[in-house]
Amino acid sequence: MKRKASTHERLAERLANILTKLNTGYQLGVAELAHEFQVSTRTIERDFDRLNTYLPLLQDESTKKYFLDPLYLGRFKLQDIQNFAQLSGITELYPSLDMSFLRHLLDERSSQIFSAKGYCFENAREFSEHFQVFADAIHNRQKISFFYNDRWRHVDPYRLIHHQGSWYLAAAVGDELRAYRLSKIDQATLHENELFQHHPEVLMQLELSEGIWFGKHKQNVKISVRPEVALYFKQRLLLPEQQIILEDTTGSLLIACKICHEMQLLPLVRYWIPYIKIIEPAHFQQKLEQDLQHYLLPPL
Repeated sequence: MKRKASTHERLAERLANILTKLNTGYQLGVAELAHEFQVSTRTIERDFDRLNTYLPLLQDESTKKYFLDPLYLGRFKLQDIQNFAQLSGITELYPSLDMSFLRHLLDERSSQIFSAKGYCFENAREFSEHFQVFADAIHNRQKISFFYNDRWRHVDPYRLIHHQGSWYLAAAVGDELRAYRLSKIDQATLHENELFQHHPEVLMQLELSEGIWFGKHKQNVKISVRPEVALYFKQRLLLPEQQIILEDTTGSLLIACKICHEMQLLPLVRYWIPYIKIIEPAHFQQKLEQDLQHYLLPPL
């Protein structure tokens, strides 16, 4: 059965394999790679979209095959592949990306051992022109303007962030850091003569943030978790800056976390209803219950 293009099985080993081939001088065609990895051509095109964000790729006009700029051949080492894995958001898929493990991944038999499923990404091709504009602006510390949510924004760009399958621009208005989804940005313009200096508070927000929710002040939240789902919260950090502060004799957990915005919290709690509850601050639990009551009202 053919896999859907949005399902990225064996993502880490495929990208590492393609990167290694490019690094050694191969010219790679989409159809040939799709056949080799038993995926759709659209999946391979998305792989090249990701690679093209980080690598100086060229394409032969006649064969349409991709290859690495000759000036960069052989320059990519283990650390480069590890950095690429981190930037692509796949570094946590596997326990380590040391040389022996990479050799194992690149072995032709790896598909019989490893499989990564459920990693879905938006189509970055639709806003690929933004990457170069924003990358240049971030590097040169130049202000940019763009149309976003029905109005113009004039911001200081700090970083491009890949978060849960989507790309965001982290940019500041004054000393307030905000995240803008690239797929919603239109008419991006670079202001070459308008420079800015990095603001220490903005850099601190970037450093301390786990995702795309930014704020100078974080709220402390306490969550109770019932025994039926406690294992999931012990195995993974499912809440922002999660810490288990108590586990009682029944197996229930009391968890502390920190958030900058209620949207970091309420959707997660809704997902785990009825097994978790917000203890502090009480107004978050009240809002959650009010939203649920409104949802259960009969339609007009």
